[in-house]
Amino acid sequence: MADRDVTDANGDGEELRPSKSAKKREMTALQQLGTRLVQLPPAQLEQIPIDDARLSEAIQQARRISQRGGLRRQLQYIGKLMRDIDPAPIQAALAQLDGLSREQSARLHQLEQLRDALINEGDAALGAVLNAFPAADRQHLRQLVRGFDPTGPRAREQGRKLFRYLRELQEESDPGS
Repeated sequence: MADRDVTDANGDGEELRPSKSAKKREMTALQQLGTRLVQLPPAQLEQIPIDDARLSEAIQQARRISQRGGLRRQLQYIGKLMRDIDPAPIQAALAQLDGLSREQSARLHQLEQLRDALINEGDAALGAVLNAFPAADRQHLRQLVRGFDPTGPRAREQGRKLFRYLRELQEESDPGS
């Protein structure tokens, strides 16, 4: 729902202040943005450009609060502090993090599918892996696949070892990720 420009009754084009509902929607959106910042892992939070020291301290404090009522009040305070800053850089950084997270998740799913194909199909799936990663060591891949025993006590460890090797191949083929 887009906010409309409100003009006075005379129709002379002079804009009036936004409605109470519009203000409340804006404040709620800022509070939700603050809540999102509080929920980020510390490594991702460091990547967010927060210039206001009070806001940064309030976010850190909210991360330490465990009581529900106290956390709610702290999140409202964060929303209030966010009214004084430009939220666009924070929103852009969060959007970039979301894009990276989706991309990384898709890459991991692709590797899981390749690993499962290697385990289930054996040498028949080896061609797909070698097409995706030309620098792969065919002999090492075969050893990892043949060493996998789904009923053995080390099945999970062997599956992880195969996955780690595929991830290494992916990182070598695409160093930008």
